[in-house]
Amino acid sequence: MTQIDATAPDEPSPVWPGRTWPLGATWREDSTNFAVHAPDATTIWVCLFAEDGTETRFQLSEYSLGIWHGAIPGVAVGARYGYRADGPWHPELGCRFNVNKLLLDPYARAISGSVTPDPAIFGYDTWDNTKPSEHDSAPYVSRSVVVHDDFDWQGDQPLLRRWRDSVIYELHVKGFTKLHSEIPEELRGTYAGLGSPTVTQYLNDLGVTAVELLPVHQFVSEPQLVERGLTNYWGYNSIGFFAPHSEYSSSGDRGQQVREFKQMVKNFHDAGIEVILDVVYNHTAEAGPLGPTLSFRGLDDRGYYHRVKPADPELHGAAGYDDTYWDVTGCGNTVAAANPQALRMILDSLRYWVTEMHVDGFRFDLLSALTRTELDVDMHGHLLTTIGQDPTLRHVKLIAEPWDASMDGYRVGEYPPPWVEWNAQFRDTMRDFWRGRSDGIRTVATRLAGSSDLYADDGRSPYASVNFVTAHDGFTLRDLVSYDEKHNEANGENNHDGTDNNRSWNCGAEGETDDPGIIALRKRQAANLMVSLCFSNGVPMITAGDERGRTQGGNNNSYCQDNDLSWLDWRPDDAWFDLYDATRTALRIRREHPALRQRHWFEGRPTVSGGPKDLAWIHPEGREMSGDDWHDAGLRVLGMFVSGAPLRSPGPRGEVLRDTSFLMWMNGSELECDVCLPENDWVHSGVAVLSTDPDIAVGTRVKAGETIQLCARSLVLFQQD
Repeated sequence: MTQIDATAPDEPSPVWPGRTWPLGATWREDSTNFAVHAPDATTIWVCLFAEDGTETRFQLSEYSLGIWHGAIPGVAVGARYGYRADGPWHPELGCRFNVNKLLLDPYARAISGSVTPDPAIFGYDTWDNTKPSEHDSAPYVSRSVVVHDDFDWQGDQPLLRRWRDSVIYELHVKGFTKLHSEIPEELRGTYAGLGSPTVTQYLNDLGVTAVELLPVHQFVSEPQLVERGLTNYWGYNSIGFFAPHSEYSSSGDRGQQVREFKQMVKNFHDAGIEVILDVVYNHTAEAGPLGPTLSFRGLDDRGYYHRVKPADPELHGAAGYDDTYWDVTGCGNTVAAANPQALRMILDSLRYWVTEMHVDGFRFDLLSALTRTELDVDMHGHLLTTIGQDPTLRHVKLIAEPWDASMDGYRVGEYPPPWVEWNAQFRDTMRDFWRGRSDGIRTVATRLAGSSDLYADDGRSPYASVNFVTAHDGFTLRDLVSYDEKHNEANGENNHDGTDNNRSWNCGAEGETDDPGIIALRKRQAANLMVSLCFSNGVPMITAGDERGRTQGGNNNSYCQDNDLSWLDWRPDDAWFDLYDATRTALRIRREHPALRQRHWFEGRPTVSGGPKDLAWIHPEGREMSGDDWHDAGLRVLGMFVSGAPLRSPGPRGEVLRDTSFLMWMNGSELECDVCLPENDWVHSGVAVLSTDPDIAVGTRVKAGETIQLCARSLVLFQQD
């Protein structure tokens, strides 16, 4: 690769002083300003790359407040660039400067190219890790791209849908459309394909109000994965927190991906669908101390990464190499969100995606890793406090994955407003109930009613619970009812990866089967899980394809399967259309009836004098549950009565809202069971509006005091006449 030094003796500098803000590359007609945080570097170069790969280096001479900066005239939009940083080599002190490493701009708005595994991408000599590498990494790493996009949003505004009206649909940008025959082949697996009318119409018909996109920040595959012939499919290995992942672009990687992403967001908004990003700020793709040097490590290693300082120098790694990275992510490093520059980068990134890319919210992967003050989880720490005070961020949708990879990081129910949380306890409870492993129905009732044990004590509402039974990580819904054990052999880790705590049941045969009885039971079980999710108080989250019976062949950790194992199969051959119909119907009923998506907590008493209780739990005998019933570990059948006359939650102008009432019967046992419709002043008759029981058709009418028989493992929703 040809290298040119743009600085010549006795000539005017080709680099103007520029300014310290904004960080990154900011294009103007006369020049492009470059600003990068690297407080301990002694020299920084901006490296521009021509089409033939020729590298031209421009030394930045201005340094202010830890930021190197300068403006270079004549840089075109779409130009590819990187940084080189010189400075001390003291890994044990968190200084890993190596001028031989081309570094991505942490604030790059677009990134071009990929990372090729090679010894040159590591900052240290792979034969002696106490010494810096002398190999140039430029031929093997990505380039930052100068972006200037004047996309016309044409009045696009945030949808501002209330949490209680939301239905979240978790999907993968590439996998959702890669096999979709109704999308042009060149658009499949891209932002343009995902934002197409084919997709938005499908989601609208299903009843989805928000898509939650698996990571779209620029990411790279781990070298060990590439060596096994695999890639990181999910994307939880970020390296560019401002850049849309370039491989999902149908229009190129020289900045066009930015415009394509924006058009996708606008198309979703035009269809009434919000866009939520799954963001991975807790670690980066540079991994542990022996990982590659791609960006942050080469600029400010001790500023970006959380570390501990051992009291005994002998606790440092072999030959003095620093192994004091503190990892609660399981990925080798933890971003030090309590440090000023790392915190600034996270906040700047979040604001950028809201203000420039118009996304509506974020789901934070392993958020507990970012809440640390020193080593302890701190709900009053820097990140949560600053987001809660930020006028741009505090009003977008904020979802916490309320745990990390450590024992003390599991904090379900503890995050402060305005955060809502993935509720793993809902997932586990509902899985156990429908597979017949629950210890009664007391906890089941708590989860159905919104998990007040987790969220009511600090003043939050039921919508603080994002309810789910599956997610990208784990079995699909179909596999949950088809496999007792994980089958991850294709991942190349001898089936040791992925959780063993699946709480699944194969209904009598492991994997796919031709037995019609087992197939029917599996479809009923899947529908039971899906419908009970849709009718639980809180915010339902559905994993893409579950409504169609998508399978991964029992693989519960498909993070490295970028193929048809993970991609959504749109062919009708093996789809579970009955499950789709049940999901669509359940979401329609939920949408049409505010009684099934209330903002206030149920109180188990009338909302008006002489009226029915807002919530009542019904024993199969037709009476309300007693104290002894709640402690009956063998009880597997439960009725949930929700009153709509009137609702506890008022209308937008304080008016009293009225709705119809509902009674949902759930039989989680392996035996059929007689249940009696309560006979009292507030229940007279009802009609089945949704049923997974093959013997109770939709439209079936019952009267107060009448007994009906529920088949084993079934659910029926009655709407009061």
